[in-house]
Amino acid sequence: MTLPLSGLKVVAIEQAVAAPFATSRLADAGAEVIKIERPEGDFARGYDDVAKGQSSYFVWLNRGKTSVVLDLSTPKGKAELEQLLAGADVLVQNLKRGALDRLGFGTDRLVRDYPRLITCSISGYGEDGPMADRKAYDLLIQAESGLCSITGGPSEPARVGLSIVDIATGATAHAAILEALIQRGITGKGAQIAISMFDVMADWLTVPLLNHEGGKSPKRIGMAHPSISPYGVFRTHDGQDILISIQSDREWRNLARVFLQDESLGTDPRFATNVARVTNRTQTDALVAKAFARRDKDDAIAALLQADVALATVNDMAGLSDHPHLRRITVDTPNGPVSFPAPAARVAGEDRAYGPVPALPTAD
Repeated sequence: MTLPLSGLKVVAIEQAVAAPFATSRLADAGAEVIKIERPEGDFARGYDDVAKGQSSYFVWLNRGKTSVVLDLSTPKGKAELEQLLAGADVLVQNLKRGALDRLGFGTDRLVRDYPRLITCSISGYGEDGPMADRKAYDLLIQAESGLCSITGGPSEPARVGLSIVDIATGATAHAAILEALIQRGITGKGAQIAISMFDVMADWLTVPLLNHEGGKSPKRIGMAHPSISPYGVFRTHDGQDILISIQSDREWRNLARVFLQDESLGTDPRFATNVARVTNRTQTDALVAKAFARRDKDDAIAALLQADVALATVNDMAGLSDHPHLRRITVDTPNGPVSFPAPAARVAGEDRAYGPVPALPTAD
């Protein structure tokens, strides 16, 4: 089977999460990804040791790549990078702003010498502006962008419980690189892509920002939705938490008739529309909570499904580990095979194999 990016060569001067996320997806699709590491290695190798004594981050995001150690501060390292770029289709890098220019690999020079090369540079705050030279990591951008202000419960801001900025940035970079490859197939010319982690998060925060600018600044309300009701967690008689989501007034009427067992609530002016239910959220939630408290988990789920209401159990990682819908892949690593969740996209008739995670080579 020929994978869609077979024959493509990617040079990745990368570390941490955002850039490795993008290039791991290119490797999954058949690209040859050459990962340039410092002599001490990508610092993500040391984030934890839970994957058979290795970093979970590194194992997850570096499958199928070839690791090469280069000291780019030396003439030898620069010469070896030059040789790699001469045969490359894509260069991905997330070094500090201006680092490649200082090493002699600035964008203008690369465009001149390698006109078909697609470059993708990932930074915290972009190539210009007052904060362009700041270091930027996932939680820093969560805080700076305002994401933490709408995450968590009423008492204090909170971090989203995974590296959402890095992952969103990597996914954005992956999409932009694929667009540039399609464009190059038409025009024969490369592209110069710049992606700012702050820009990615600001884009994703459009809805809460517009609510703020429209006079309805979002508040932290835990596992509830700021503009839809009822959309939150309720506890059953046997102490199990279930999250429900009512997306339309028709669904509310179904919930009232089947689950709340009071059809009149479906047309009661206090609750008949979503705007009214949000305005009267305390009363709305109290009605729903009372109905949950009468049922155990299985009875509640059965009644909700009968009413055609969207629901989820509030799982933890143990629940995910045993979940009937969890698909896994297994990759080889220097310390043995590791199993973890499979990439989401599935292509009919294509059963992909995933390459091994590279050990850190010994520097020459």
